[in-house]
Amino acid sequence: MRDWTAPAGRTLVKRTGIVVLAMLLGCAHAHAQGQVDRLRDRGEGLPTDMFGTYIRGGELIVYPFFEYYRDRNYEYKPEELGYLVSRDFRGRYRASEGLIYVGYGVSDRVAVEFEGAAIRASLEKSREDLSALPPRFEESGLGDVAARVRWRWNRESDARPEFFSVFETGLPLQRSRALIGTQEWEFVFGTGLIRGLSWGTITLRAAVAGGNGTLESGEYAFEYLRRLSERLRVYAGIEGTEDEAELISEFQVFLTPNVFLKVNNAFGVTSKAPDWAPEVGVVFSFPRR
Repeated sequence: MRDWTAPAGRTLVKRTGIVVLAMLLGCAHAHAQGQVDRLRDRGEGLPTDMFGTYIRGGELIVYPFFEYYRDRNYEYKPEELGYLVSRDFRGRYRASEGLIYVGYGVSDRVAVEFEGAAIRASLEKSREDLSALPPRFEESGLGDVAARVRWRWNRESDARPEFFSVFETGLPLQRSRALIGTQEWEFVFGTGLIRGLSWGTITLRAAVAGGNGTLESGEYAFEYLRRLSERLRVYAGIEGTEDEAELISEFQVFLTPNVFLKVNNAFGVTSKAPDWAPEVGVVFSFPRR
């Protein structure tokens, strides 16, 4: 369980309250001022698993990208890596990952997604770790592979935000690995809302996750998106699971109406989150003709 009494937890709660309050005040202000172009920042599409990226019915999105992870306080148990010590330690983790995302808008209400990765990761164990784990433990190969179905419950109106849900399955394709990939079946159900305001678009979402006979709180996020011009869109958000939380920033440069560059940086705001996780890639959109 997340410790909301810890300093990081209290800070996150305060920030969340500020975001929600700002959204409510923005809604009231927009209603008082008249009509707002609520789709200005995101367009007609459903939200995808990629930050600030939306997909329309009949549209195909292909997104190859690269991500790097650096964490000097990575939490691990030698037991989970195949060595007989069950105590938690903190080591130095590094990883480079090449990923491909493919999404298709089945209709204006339903979209399907697939994501796969190839990864190389290393862990330098803690000096306090006296187990037989090698000083540097490495694995490479297939990373996480997941499939998702997304659906929209309603379209946003002046009276209410848009609500959406997602179901995700993580495939257990690396049962023999410990540091990379997915070892057991994983299932995630999430839901969220989107509200377009005169000063930007707010998204709030949360999920529950299950696998291997357990059910726990999953990923949560508080997101802001703003289109500054026809060629530039910016994103900011807080995303986390349990007691891991990251502050994320991204800018998107549209090279053509259907091709844009994404440059993303994530910084850990709690000790268990990766210190730094940059991402760069290019989104290719093939709209319905």
